[in-house]
Amino acid sequence: MSEETTVHLLRHGEVHNPDGVLYGRLPGYRLSTAGEGMAERAAAWFAGHDVTHLVSSPLERAQQTAGPLAAAFALPIGTDDRLIEAGNAFEGMAVAGGAGVFRAPRNWWKLRNPFQPSWGEPYVEIAARMLAAVEAARDAARGHEAVLVSHQLPIWTLRLHLEGRRYLHDPRRRQCALASVTSVTYDGDRVTGVGYAEPAGATDPDAVPGA
Repeated sequence: MSEETTVHLLRHGEVHNPDGVLYGRLPGYRLSTAGEGMAERAAAWFAGHDVTHLVSSPLERAQQTAGPLAAAFALPIGTDDRLIEAGNAFEGMAVAGGAGVFRAPRNWWKLRNPFQPSWGEPYVEIAARMLAAVEAARDAARGHEAVLVSHQLPIWTLRLHLEGRRYLHDPRRRQCALASVTSVTYDGDRVTGVGYAEPAGATDPDAVPGA
């Protein structure tokens, strides 16, 4: 007998970030007013779904994004550290404009190996922890649906892994908009499909990546 389970990976909404820095795992970065609206629209998108399990990254913006879903489905918000944003050596720095990290020669050594990448957490490690988190959610929601709230790069890296694509990519071409939903469907333990939706609309490709 088949047993279909879907694990949805919800990226958090827009963050209040007036200085345009790559905030990564830094504390204190909350959703903007627009981001709060994105979280509400994402929760509305899930209306009629059979969501029985809700887990979030420990970072504040992800926990906030999970809030409307928790209210809609009367579910507690679990926390899984494996869903956290990728580690990055450029946290707290501007990544665009005249003060961008790529313009400073002192930063070029960190950019020496885009395949790993040399400036942050290795892609293979991101994929491994995200896959473990997704499989744990699949097991907890057997025959139903789970929602995991995470971040752009971890979600995109997992998708590249599941689709058998190489990890090296242009961050501007990630299909993982703010408050977007990447859905992994299982038949038993076997992945049968990966879907994608944008409940809050598209994100400007020039927005700070990896958030």
